[in-house]
Amino acid sequence: MAELPLTPEEKAARASSFGGVASEYERYRPGPAPAAVDWVLSSRVGTAVDLGAGTGALSRLLVDRAARVVAVEPDDRMRAMLAASVPGVEARAGRGEAIPLPDASADAVVASTSWHWMDTVPTLREVGRVLVPGGILGALWSGPDPERGMLAEAGAIPARHRDGPAGPGGAALARALDNPHRPAQVLEIAAGLPFDAPEHTVMRWDVAMTADQLIGLLGTFSWVITMDEPTRSGMFDAARAMLRAKGVEGEATVDMAYRSDAWRARRRG
Repeated sequence: MAELPLTPEEKAARASSFGGVASEYERYRPGPAPAAVDWVLSSRVGTAVDLGAGTGALSRLLVDRAARVVAVEPDDRMRAMLAASVPGVEARAGRGEAIPLPDASADAVVASTSWHWMDTVPTLREVGRVLVPGGILGALWSGPDPERGMLAEAGAIPARHRDGPAGPGGAALARALDNPHRPAQVLEIAAGLPFDAPEHTVMRWDVAMTADQLIGLLGTFSWVITMDEPTRSGMFDAARAMLRAKGVEGEATVDMAYRSDAWRARRRG
């Protein structure tokens, strides 16, 4: 489904929603593929910035790839969890449009499933400001693959559930899985900004997950967090019914297909 734009108010509400589920976000979001981070940073660097760091899934991977890791996160609740759970990382309040670092002080700035929440051109100017010449900008989007596995089946859900036992919950589940506001996973750099043309690669893998883990993961996406409680509860019930029909309950697992879209661009001198 093509991306539908959010209004500024909707975007702000969704961007600020994650702090309310910070513990679930930390528990159920698997973060980027290590191989994708290796592709963005092909060698160890001095200072790396995790931009829009959330609870620190990327920061954990940067610790072994940089002498110094600065995690920039605007939400106090997410940042507190990051600081408590990822030792050795400097957790700072900030955002893409206002990075709390001096000029030419970072060798790499990487955003993991957060770039689409930022105002692109001001953020690119800020990244260009804090990067040293030749430094790397990376943008990663990692999550369930809409082209494989369970999400690829989302289009069939309304026919099976809209008028069945799951009722409105099944329709809500279909909308959640086939999210029309799914961000375009593209790093675009406008003319006149100090970056080379971005490079792109895609990596795919599978994660074995129980029904509880899948429901937990579903509850960490902004379009689900911001649902009203009756709709969200009905959607979770429909999701469990769908998983039971596949034999996924208790300790049984199913492979969730994952995808990382990785982009990198070098700052020109």
